[in-house]
Amino acid sequence: MPSQKIETGHQDVVHDVAIDYYGKRLATASSDNTIKIVAVSGDSSFPSQPLATLSGHQGPVWQVSWAHPKFGSILASCSYDGRVIIWKEGARQNEWIQIHVFTDHNSSVNSIAWAPHELGLSLACGSSDGNISIFSARSDGSWDTAKIDNAHPVGVLSVSWAPSTSLGSILEETADPAGKLVSGGCDNSVKIWKLHNGAWILDSFPALQIHKDWVRDVAWAPSLGLTKSTIASASQDGTVIIWTLAREGGQWEGKILHDFQVPVWRVSWSTVGNILAVADGNNGVTLWKEAVDGEWQQVTTVEPQ
Repeated sequence: MPSQKIETGHQDVVHDVAIDYYGKRLATASSDNTIKIVAVSGDSSFPSQPLATLSGHQGPVWQVSWAHPKFGSILASCSYDGRVIIWKEGARQNEWIQIHVFTDHNSSVNSIAWAPHELGLSLACGSSDGNISIFSARSDGSWDTAKIDNAHPVGVLSVSWAPSTSLGSILEETADPAGKLVSGGCDNSVKIWKLHNGAWILDSFPALQIHKDWVRDVAWAPSLGLTKSTIASASQDGTVIIWTLAREGGQWEGKILHDFQVPVWRVSWSTVGNILAVADGNNGVTLWKEAVDGEWQQVTTVEPQ
C-alpha cells in the first residue's frame, strides 16, 4: 500500500492522530491548541481534504479519540489546559459542537480513552494531577463521574481499556463485559484497575514495576477470546515491555520486547492484537509480531517521508 502524505494545516507540533471507525476521517491534536478533522481517501493520487477546525482548548491538545459510531459522530480531546472536551458533529456535516466540557482536573490531562462500546459511552482520562477520571454518559444527556484518586501520585501519562470480554469468555455467552483499565505514570509503574461494586480498585498487587523511568504509554491488546491478556508499555527508559496474564486471578509477567536506546513515546496494537506498532524518540516506527515460540520479532520499519 503506497504511503500518503496528509497536510493537516496545523501551525505547531502534532501530538496525536486518530482515525475514525470507518477509516474515512482523521482527527489530529496539536500544540496550536486546535483539533483538525481531515478526510482521507486511501488513494495517494487524491489529496487529503480539510473538513473542520475545532477550537476550544486554551493550551496544547495532547490526544483525540473517536467514540464508537453507535453513539453518533463523537470525538473527545484532552489538553494541557486541564480540560476534556466532548465534541459532536451537528445536523450539518462537518459542523462540530461542544456537548460537554469536563474541568474536574487541576492539571494537564495527558491521555483519554473511550471504553469498549459494550460498556456504554464512557471515557477514561489520566492527568498530571495524579488522578484518573471516568466520565459515563446517561440517557438524559448528563454524565456520571467516577474517580481514581492518586492513581499515580506524581502524574498519569496514559490510560487504556481492557477488551470488553474477560479471559476466555468468548466461550461463555453469559459473560458480563469487564470494566478494567491499565494506566502508566511518572512513578515508573504500570497499574491495572477494575470496577468492583461501583468503585475502581487496584487489580494488580503489587503494581507492575520493571521500567526505570516514566511510563509514557500503555496499550491493552484486543483479546478476541484468547486465554491470555496482553498489555504493552512504553517508557522514557527506552524499553517496551510486554505484560501477559495467563489466567484470571494469576500474576502478570513482564518481558522486555526491545531496548530502543531512546525514549519510546507510543505503542499501538493492530485490530486483532497480533501486531504492535512502536514509535520511538528517533522518529522511528517499527512493527513487531509474536512468533510461535513466544519471542517477539521486528517485522518491518515504517520509513518517514
